[in-house]
Amino acid sequence: MKKHFDFTLTGTRLLPVWLVFYILIILPYVFYFKSLTGHTHAENSFSMNGFLSIGLIFVAFIISFYIFKVIIESVKYSDSQVKFDGDFATFLGTIILGMIFSIVTLFIYTAWFVRDITRVIVNGCSVNGIHFNFQGKGGKLFLILLLSVFLPIIFLTIMLGDYIMIINQSLLLSLLFKCVTTIIMVPYTYLSFKWMINIKFNEYQLMWKTEFGPSCLKILTEMVLIMITLGIYWPLGYLKLYKYFAERTFAESSDKTLRFGYELDAEDDFFFIWGQTLLTIITIGIYYPWAFSRIGKRILQKTYTENYSSLQPVI
Repeated sequence: MKKHFDFTLTGTRLLPVWLVFYILIILPYVFYFKSLTGHTHAENSFSMNGFLSIGLIFVAFIISFYIFKVIIESVKYSDSQVKFDGDFATFLGTIILGMIFSIVTLFIYTAWFVRDITRVIVNGCSVNGIHFNFQGKGGKLFLILLLSVFLPIIFLTIMLGDYIMIINQSLLLSLLFKCVTTIIMVPYTYLSFKWMINIKFNEYQLMWKTEFGPSCLKILTEMVLIMITLGIYWPLGYLKLYKYFAERTFAESSDKTLRFGYELDAEDDFFFIWGQTLLTIITIGIYYPWAFSRIGKRILQKTYTENYSSLQPVI
């Protein structure tokens, strides 16, 4: 028997925190980006841009805490409402220390910073008084970043050498380079999400049962389709990935296994998401809270769990 999720968030409820994010983060970032593309080269511009960038990131983290809270507390599973009682002071301390340590260590600490943020958010969630427990390790994420991001990008940069300047001066070559780097990021995309789906709830262990090769091929296929259609295919691409990995997500206990799934309605889902996206674009982002809540409701209401007798991985 399937048990479905639900999403009770409304655009009106999300609007206040979204407007704060819009005014304090998005608008300043637009002006910041324009300043980078300007022709002013004052000696202190680099340091000023650096401080402004760090400041925007810090404020974005603070606002994100309340965005997480609103979103998480709008999720229902069967008849149970998810609660969030994460401590803001703990979250703020994690952000401050994480940013300082990341800068001091030349961003080597970033993996542990991501782990700490994820732990604060996940461990603050509960259902019927029982809290989730995130079990991802910072050291493992560091290896994922090192092997699937840093080393490939360093190798690509060395191989291209002086051609980097030529690429930056050509729109076509620049787009091609971005496509190549996006493809290179496929293993990281898969490994980082698999690292994140490592959560314990009561007696259940939540995990992905996937294999590296087929999973990366699936991600690559959908990403290529998005690129060659100039982005038009993106809603269906992401939904197919969501369905693929949802069906390979399991919650196991000693005597029971639950398997997740998603009921994809390709045509209707595609046009619905594009409709909400276009309304967001037309209103310059003001409609986004309603788009997010309606898309989230549509997706979660078709996401479910069901009993699964076999413990064999789905490939």
